[in-house]
Amino acid sequence: MDALIQGANALFILLGAIMVLAMHAGFAFLELGTVRKKNQVNALVKILVDFSISTVVYFLVGYGVAYGTHFFIGAEALAAKSGFELVRFFFLLTFAAAIPAIISGGIAERARFWPQLIATAVIVGFVYPLYEGIAWNSAFGIQAWIASATGSEFHDFAGSVVVHAVGGWLALPAVILLGARRNRYRGDGSLSAHPPSNIPFLALGAWVLCVGWFGFNVMSAQTLDRISGLVAVNSLMAMVGGTLAALAVGRNDPGFVYNGPLAGLVAVCAGSDLMHPLGALVVGGVAGAIFVVMFTLTQNKWKIDDVLGVWPLHGLCGTWGGLAAGIFGTKALGGIGGVSLTAQLIGVVIGVAWAALAGAAVYGTLKATLGLRLTHEEEYDGADLSIHRISATPEREVTW
Repeated sequence: MDALIQGANALFILLGAIMVLAMHAGFAFLELGTVRKKNQVNALVKILVDFSISTVVYFLVGYGVAYGTHFFIGAEALAAKSGFELVRFFFLLTFAAAIPAIISGGIAERARFWPQLIATAVIVGFVYPLYEGIAWNSAFGIQAWIASATGSEFHDFAGSVVVHAVGGWLALPAVILLGARRNRYRGDGSLSAHPPSNIPFLALGAWVLCVGWFGFNVMSAQTLDRISGLVAVNSLMAMVGGTLAALAVGRNDPGFVYNGPLAGLVAVCAGSDLMHPLGALVVGGVAGAIFVVMFTLTQNKWKIDDVLGVWPLHGLCGTWGGLAAGIFGTKALGGIGGVSLTAQLIGVVIGVAWAALAGAAVYGTLKATLGLRLTHEEEYDGADLSIHRISATPEREVTW
């Protein structure tokens, strides 16, 4: 019976890992559909190579930093308990690799290729696992301190803060240090619009992310005995709440409509195991509105050229989700309870501050040493031709 339980748990978390792995295709197509045509190949290549770098670095360094263990033992030992620890690594890797995938969308169309891969290695190897260990492995005694001060530990079931807020706040200094795409904001104060290049691909990416997100959230239980249908339905309600809010506030804009469900899902991750479904609907709706309003402000008023809006979507909606778990997770609002808004606030502040400072340090160092940005000519030609020497859609077929 023990062997059967171990095998079932290994299969359960493996299926979750596969579903979240599929989400990286969603990241790729969401970016491909949003950027201009001359940068589509680069979007596809970045996501795959970032994932590959993340895998190696997280296996060798990052997982050990977060959980105080390693894989430098024989394969026989690794295969114990149906290889559960290995597939757990696979599952948590897909979360870690989401960080560079998030950042990729913010710095699209003008970032150099190799410096970004170096940033990926540093972030997935050290920056992300340090906060992951604090939130999910009680590292450095911080969770114990929060619990003693507030009566509850910081709660983030599936990563509203650990993954999304950290990714979004890491991206913000990178976007600012890079500067806007050339001719995006003109000297006379006018704005050059860069509409999505392919709405069907953008929509495909959003749908793939939405489907995979049910593995992201539900399988965060990690073992079958902890699985909860409440997590699934709360994810569903937040997804539709975000969609409808983005539709209304965004005035039918398809780019907003297809980012709305992602905003809702980002926000519900933290408290998806605690909230009532109606609370999740509200949390998702607020997140959808946050994305539309803040994306518009950053792009049009503050002139921060965050191409996919990763700071509003992941940074701000993830921050809201961490706080919302402390509001809608309480019994007073129909939740399960056992969570404190003060504890959530402390955990969120630690995560946001760490990500913003680390992002400034990593990308600031790279800018001062190797440089972050393509040359004027390379940016004009597009990252596809400048970096990969091929376009997504050649203008004509070669004839012989």
